[in-house]
Amino acid sequence: MEGLSSFEAKIRLEKFGSNILPEENRNLVLCFISKLFSPVNILLECIILLQLFLQKYPESSVIGFLLIFNVTMSFAKETKASKALKLLKKRLEVRARVFRDGSWQIILAQNLVPGDLVRIRMGDFVPADLQLIDGSIFVDCSVITGESLPIEPKKQEVIYAGSIVTRGEANANVIATGKRTFYGKAAQIVQTTKTPSHLGTTIFSIVKYLLIFDFILVFFVSFYSYSIGISLSDLIPFSLLLLVASVPVALPATYSLATALGSMELARQGVLITKLSAIEEAAAMDLLCVDKTGTITKNELTISGLKAVSPFSEEDLLVLASFASEIATQDPIDLAIVKSVPHSRFSSCEKLHFIPFDPKRKCSEAIVRYQGSELHIVKGAFHRDDPMFQEMARGGARVITVLAGQELVGFISLQDLPRDDSRTFIAEIRDMGVGIQMMTGDAKITAEEIGKKVGLSSQEIISEVYPEDKFLLIKQFQQKGNITGMTGDGVNDAPALKQAEVGIAVSNATDVVKAAASIVLTSPGLEDILKAIQSSRRIYKRMLTYIQNKIVKTLEISILLCFGLVFYNEFIISQHLIVLLLFANDFITMSISTDRVSISPTPDKWNIQKLVFHSGVFTVFILGFSCSAVYVGKQVLHFSLDELQTWVFLLLVFTGQCTVYLIRELHRFWYSCPSLWMIGLSIIDVIIVCGMAVSGIWMTPISILLIITLLTSVILYFFLLDWFKAVFISLIADSKKFS
Repeated sequence: MEGLSSFEAKIRLEKFGSNILPEENRNLVLCFISKLFSPVNILLECIILLQLFLQKYPESSVIGFLLIFNVTMSFAKETKASKALKLLKKRLEVRARVFRDGSWQIILAQNLVPGDLVRIRMGDFVPADLQLIDGSIFVDCSVITGESLPIEPKKQEVIYAGSIVTRGEANANVIATGKRTFYGKAAQIVQTTKTPSHLGTTIFSIVKYLLIFDFILVFFVSFYSYSIGISLSDLIPFSLLLLVASVPVALPATYSLATALGSMELARQGVLITKLSAIEEAAAMDLLCVDKTGTITKNELTISGLKAVSPFSEEDLLVLASFASEIATQDPIDLAIVKSVPHSRFSSCEKLHFIPFDPKRKCSEAIVRYQGSELHIVKGAFHRDDPMFQEMARGGARVITVLAGQELVGFISLQDLPRDDSRTFIAEIRDMGVGIQMMTGDAKITAEEIGKKVGLSSQEIISEVYPEDKFLLIKQFQQKGNITGMTGDGVNDAPALKQAEVGIAVSNATDVVKAAASIVLTSPGLEDILKAIQSSRRIYKRMLTYIQNKIVKTLEISILLCFGLVFYNEFIISQHLIVLLLFANDFITMSISTDRVSISPTPDKWNIQKLVFHSGVFTVFILGFSCSAVYVGKQVLHFSLDELQTWVFLLLVFTGQCTVYLIRELHRFWYSCPSLWMIGLSIIDVIIVCGMAVSGIWMTPISILLIITLLTSVILYFFLLDWFKAVFISLIADSKKFS
């Protein structure tokens, strides 16, 4: 067998360059401009045009600033994500088996050069343009030719980079690398797809309903205004106030920040997110399907027992099994058998043909010449009903049958012990409300023995599963309403991982699996899956807090403004103060994305009706206080209109800040400590608006004593609401417990 030396490879690498494709540079200006056309930003642009039409130049300038801030924040996050993706691609680089310096080695595919001798096997991406030398393989060329069925290339035929080996293995020569490959673009491994976010869709759906609610209010207020003689020129600014109050200005920035922080947190823990939707779906996942080999077990097979059938000896059994094995495949079973073979009289046999493991037939084969005649050897999972087979499998071992011609040679048992953390992992997953299903192609008796060791019941084990069965099983679970996760490492798992909402590639996964998965683990062990679920549920809780807060504040502001108009025939807050409120409330609530929230013990799923109902209940109590405060300002303190507008502005800022802390926890608000960012920004926000109100900046000044009285009243009332909330939820929990 010939191949290049390291010295020759180095010279060719300098001549031809690395086996990578040049990155396409994005047009940053066009990317920035495209951010102006998101749904929220389009709403802001419409508001700016309306304000310019009404000659509200200061207000339009402020909204314009908010728009640029939003776009800049989103652009910065995307640019950072793009850099993270490049880093991710480096961590998911393809590796290749190459014959150099007289031995097989595994190197980064980017270091391949023309003339290299490589070996490709089932599950590999073809790392460069190759010319087949020998072997038998089937190749999926759909990304190159569009053909849906795999092809079987012949000797000397060219296989293009980017194709996928679906069966078999072969040796081939590298004939072109990098940008010289036939289709230059097919070497990209991790591809990002722009799929709609369930969370984003939910948020925009709620915003849509809020806007509809405001339009209904405007209609009734317009009818009322007409009846009492308010002019259209006064009514239009009021309508604009309601629209401004309903737009979630900080939504894109908050959502980007929350998911970015979650992805960074997971990346530091060795969990790479290749599809952003996985962060959302993992929070809702209620069923996790786990592959046994390499996921629950260590995927480190060792021979634990030999049972030869006369006239063969145990040594004969091992040697014959080694003929149907190949080191170059790096298959754990083949490696365990070959490493255990001593020198024997069979070592001089000539191997004529080797067929690697076929998952459909569940065997590997070889034809060897021995004593002048050809001998057909088959190694696979046969004779499962044999008492000897069942006895060896009873301890959870994987049993391999060896046949010579039609004659049974014997059985080899191999142990793949469970990972040390598997039992703990499964228990903790259950504690989070996620069901477990183990899928394996092993015999039922073997699967159940392994299952017992990690705490799985027989109902949680699906054995003797063929590759296509995993995909169909995932679809069946989804049709029943489950949000499914799937772990895997081999090419047979790729279709199921692609179908599952949360596809998880474990650390030793093949290239195909990493490309199909939405989450890639880079460290051995399974505890990182728990980290992904916990991080996802934290992000869900933060966004839930933001959305509930936005619903409550929109309802409070809209109804309170209508209350002032109906009862006092006045606009109790000015347009420029509503704009200032965006800074004081919406942008401060961006700090929710950093909050230290407590996570749910069960899967999180969006329930818009329940969300709106809970928000409505909070709004009723908050509105009761707010309307009372307006009454006090108007009837008791006898404020002028300008002073009343300052009073209402401060009221909305104070209640807005308290609402965040009220709804962030089902228990008392201090049950989990808020983040320092949240606490710090809330304090700064209150200090700044109080200073502006005292100094008369952008509003009519009122006394510091009145401001302190209002702030104290709001805090005391929200402490009372927080106590009532905790008691009410506790009563509900107790009633469910005893019902």
